[in-house]
Amino acid sequence: MMKLYKMLFMNTLILGTLITISSYSWFSMWLGLEINLLSIIPLMAKKDNLFPSESSMKYFITQVLASLMFLFTIIMSMNFQEFSPQNSSNFLMMILNSSLFLKMGAAPFHAWFPEVMEGLDWGNSFIMLTWQKIAPMMIFMYNLNMTFFLSWIIVFSSIISGIMGLNQISLRKILAYSSINHIAWMLASMMNFKMIWIFYFIIYSIINLNLVVIFWYLNIFFTTQLFLIFNSNKMFSFFFFMNFLSLGGLPPFLGFLPKWLTINGLINSNFFSLSIILIVFTLVTLFFYMRLTFSAFLLIKTEMLLNFYFSMKFWMIFFNVLALTGLIYCTMMINF
Repeated sequence: MMKLYKMLFMNTLILGTLITISSYSWFSMWLGLEINLLSIIPLMAKKDNLFPSESSMKYFITQVLASLMFLFTIIMSMNFQEFSPQNSSNFLMMILNSSLFLKMGAAPFHAWFPEVMEGLDWGNSFIMLTWQKIAPMMIFMYNLNMTFFLSWIIVFSSIISGIMGLNQISLRKILAYSSINHIAWMLASMMNFKMIWIFYFIIYSIINLNLVVIFWYLNIFFTTQLFLIFNSNKMFSFFFFMNFLSLGGLPPFLGFLPKWLTINGLINSNFFSLSIILIVFTLVTLFFYMRLTFSAFLLIKTEMLLNFYFSMKFWMIFFNVLALTGLIYCTMMINF
């Protein structure tokens, strides 16, 4: 049963994000970010997490630093008549955008993100991967004018996430570096048409939810524990590697749709080199997804004599099938 304090802080967590994305002033946005930060710290600091104090402290210090940078930019902008991208200096806008990138965990401001993820359980990890990205990305959409700086952040995020994810054995760190790669795609989707970012974020959250539910249900955190899936339940194994392929953006699955739309927008805007970098380093992330799921493809494999039997619930099968076959429904809706 969910405890009362968890319900309270979960409501204020949602409220803080809603205040940020619905504000008319920069100070109200900062206020919503602070409410969001103060709400997630008690949720992170619980005994079910591996390193509750360490993760909470790292996250708190990083987010306070980003909030101070954000507030500093707002105060410095009071020299101008109105704070907007048209009448503020590029230096202030760069500080403001850097604080938002630090909050969402985009490279090269990413060092805290995998370390914080390593000490969390799967429920808090899902919040960190999805919900905590909404507020800074929505603020960033209001001042989307520094194309050169944004392009370098996209390049750094795609390269670092591809390289750093190769030598990881922790599933939480793999999902963290995967999230950094998807941040690069989301930022690239904002450069052309803002609606693509909404599609991308919703689809990314659905795929992450399916994977996190499987990990939470089996209580596994490392790649060496994945053999329990492959030996216990073939349906778990099937949905597991299908969701990872969808997360990588392979064409038959729903994860291909937002990347397709993003690449289409980048090419129409003549961002050819940026689209090539994104595609190439997404293939690197797809490589370590395939490495995780490769034993599920093998016809002949060694199995443990001691079997652990897990049965999938109907709602888990329903959501997995819906997420994996969603590209067909989206294509039919667009055509008709």
